[in-house]
Amino acid sequence: MILHVVYFQLRPGVDTATIEELVRTSRSLLLKIPEVLGVRSGRNISPESQWQFYFSIEVDSLEKLRITLDDPFHLKLMEKYIKPSTVNQFAMDYELDPSKDLRYS
Repeated sequence: MILHVVYFQLRPGVDTATIEELVRTSRSLLLKIPEVLGVRSGRNISPESQWQFYFSIEVDSLEKLRITLDDPFHLKLMEKYIKPSTVNQFAMDYELDPSKDLRYS
């Protein structure tokens, strides 16, 4: 199982309503992707943090992650909703079964 986590730095002036829309929209669009097993998204409770929004998805394998990242619903989320509201991002991928050989994931 792979956990893909992405953190976003918001543009100055992005309001709470926009952040809430990002949380809801990311969940609804990403859950439409057949390879996605689970989605989490939210806003940071620390106002001092530069990373104010995140989403994560769980998929079965690295191949399914690649498929997910190229899926039209993911691309729509990124282009239409996230990019206009953010200035920076970083992503990390985790293997949730440490005994698994990633070559066969």
